[in-house]
Amino acid sequence: MNPTAGRPVVFIHGLWLHPTSWNPWVELFRERGYAPVAPGWPGVAASVEQSRSDPDSIADQGIDDVVAHYARIIDGLTEPPVLVGHSFGGMIAEKLLGQDRAAAAVAIDAAQIKGVLPVPLSSLRATLPVFRNPANRHRAVSLTPEQFRFAFGNAVSAEESAGLHARWTIPAPGKPLFEAAAANFSPHSPAGVDTGNAGRGPLLLVMGGRDHTVPEAITKATLKQYRGSGAVTDLIEFADRGHSLTIDSGWRAVADAALSWLAEQGL
Repeated sequence: MNPTAGRPVVFIHGLWLHPTSWNPWVELFRERGYAPVAPGWPGVAASVEQSRSDPDSIADQGIDDVVAHYARIIDGLTEPPVLVGHSFGGMIAEKLLGQDRAAAAVAIDAAQIKGVLPVPLSSLRATLPVFRNPANRHRAVSLTPEQFRFAFGNAVSAEESAGLHARWTIPAPGKPLFEAAAANFSPHSPAGVDTGNAGRGPLLLVMGGRDHTVPEAITKATLKQYRGSGAVTDLIEFADRGHSLTIDSGWRAVADAALSWLAEQGL
């Protein structure tokens, strides 16, 4: 990385979205003086089309695999980055921040970490395409436009949801969902996060009030998991937004809120 560039920012996508869905964020953060990158999970191809044509390349990738993948990317940077993650990418960002690998993290509608107990019905329905078949733990699963509409696009128009599905969705490994579902029954779950780390960088949790996949009950319960740490842990709510808030027509408001918070932290 160019040593004269700004602070590095690593964007981490979640399940079912290709890393290029971060492109508008990458451009905005670069304009603001950061040095952003948006690498895919291990096995994710360079384009949406390639990812759809070879779902086996990402199958059976678990949480620890993804964390190790991004840790290697971080090790190649000139300084600890800011992490911006969505959904399971938000969980990955929280784990890496807890491991002191980042200067700060923004976790947007982050997936459930170990210790979070609420399991709202809408979350169960959103993930049913994976859980309906136990064999999906070792497979990659795609969402139909209708399934995407419920899980991601419920707070935008049907037309916008269909367009987002057509543009950005890719198959996703089922393994992380199975790991997260069993987290509270496993003493060494990969979904565990060091929420008590008082020396870590600041964390911003972003919550979509209409999110079906990660309802506000999960994000509020996540915030409580950090009550034992003296490090900065903030919460911002977008009451009228769903799980598509990073990619739909309202993405800029979320990005601007993240940028303003980073400025407040001196980052």
